[in-house]
Amino acid sequence: MEMTVEGSRAFGFKVVYPGPGFAMLVKTVISLGLWLHFAAGQNAPERGPQPSVSNSEGDLLFLLDSSGSVSYYEFSKVKEFIWDLLRPFTFGPKDVQTSIIHISTTPTMEFPFDRYLSSGTVQQAIRDTRQLMGDTNTGQALSYAKEKFFSDGAGARPDVPKVLVWVTDGFSTDDISEPMQLLKDMGVTVFIVSTGRGNYLELSAAASQPPEKHLHFVDVDDLPIITKELRDAILDVIQANRLHAVDITSSSFRLTWPQLLSQETGYYTLEYAPAGDLARKRTTQVSGAHTSLTLSNLAPETAYEVVLIPESNIHYFPPQATRVTTLAEEITPAQIFISESGPHSFQVSWAPVPESVMGYQILYGPLPGNSAKLLEVDGKQNSTVVENLAPNTTYLVTVTAVYNSGKERSLSAKACTQEEGSKVRHLRFEDMGPNTLKASWDAADGKVLGYRVRCRRQTGPSSVLSVSPQVHSVLLTDLASGTTNKVCVKPVYKNQAGKGLCRLVHMQPATDARGYNHRPTA
Repeated sequence: MEMTVEGSRAFGFKVVYPGPGFAMLVKTVISLGLWLHFAAGQNAPERGPQPSVSNSEGDLLFLLDSSGSVSYYEFSKVKEFIWDLLRPFTFGPKDVQTSIIHISTTPTMEFPFDRYLSSGTVQQAIRDTRQLMGDTNTGQALSYAKEKFFSDGAGARPDVPKVLVWVTDGFSTDDISEPMQLLKDMGVTVFIVSTGRGNYLELSAAASQPPEKHLHFVDVDDLPIITKELRDAILDVIQANRLHAVDITSSSFRLTWPQLLSQETGYYTLEYAPAGDLARKRTTQVSGAHTSLTLSNLAPETAYEVVLIPESNIHYFPPQATRVTTLAEEITPAQIFISESGPHSFQVSWAPVPESVMGYQILYGPLPGNSAKLLEVDGKQNSTVVENLAPNTTYLVTVTAVYNSGKERSLSAKACTQEEGSKVRHLRFEDMGPNTLKASWDAADGKVLGYRVRCRRQTGPSSVLSVSPQVHSVLLTDLASGTTNKVCVKPVYKNQAGKGLCRLVHMQPATDARGYNHRPTA
């Protein structure tokens, strides 16, 4: 009698043995295979954020077993698996669209292909998907899927790859062979993931060929093991295989196309022109080794007709064409920021910085006043430092963006320089009795708002005193005998603190003569 051990396709092998006498050997082989699989680290569950997948276009439909034969735990694990599989994809009308159909007594579409077109909304929709219970009428669900795959009402698109991923526990109450074959005959690529003990012959016939690439047997807890392998296989189907544009801005876009030629076998001729003025057609040649090219210096909000002509010296390849519309011109400056203000300078920054800007002009002058100066910077910069300014002065700053088209846009802001910081001079001390000193200093220059006196005691708490600008001395008490204390005086201005002056003051021990010693410190 020949027996087959199934349910191990996730680990890449199948064991066939002639009779029950080899049961122990089979268990040993399976254990060894599992150990080698994990030791090698191949197909290990993905961890952390995955790089985004772009340059892909297709309608991806999940056939989800929502019947009563699936436990709530298994249903939740399958939902996690679906999101892990989809997470790196870019969603949109020119990228990947996805949908879910429930297998139950009556098939139900959870959401159409074109409803959720961002990663966040797709993830939330999958989280919100609830199990319907009922019978496992997979054949009906497949017939329903065939209808929706080619329905405008379901958001499906013509002329894009169609992929069906059927996640099943291996059981169906109706026939699947005929509706599945119809789907495949209509160009749908079918992947099957069985989390139960499904019939290998039946499922391998249902999946697209070869089954080694399109059929997986795996326990529901081990679904992460096959995520990357299955995603890569799906990518082989939906990876864009024609000319299209990415990274579209108001003045540029990047064209990508499949690799048809090589450096030795030919080159590409690329033609492009505004759709409304084809007489302005431009032509460029690209090496056969390239598969992308960025077109720049384009007009905003303009539709361009683009044709890629492969010039091969071996095979004929038909031209590929696409239409790309540039975005509306980005308005700048929309914001101006003033930072790092000092007595004689400040930094001006602006945003955004679109490619369509040739340069920026920064006009600045004091308020009130009629004088102004001009700075010019490159269009790629988003900031500059304005120098040689007067302290404690308000300036009007105007940033003007000069576009490649010749248009200009300006935005203004006010900026204030700081007061000239002044240093306290001649900090001195006078003995005023036990544990008490008088600290005095000369007035600082400029419009001083006050002084801040800090005393860091060697023993006991530190203290901070704030006094008015007319006061130039304070009493410092509770200075223990035999201690060294640090005293700092700093002038305070409207927009900044001035430079402080500090001294170390040593109080004589109680047995010594009264008095103190002091020395300057940084």
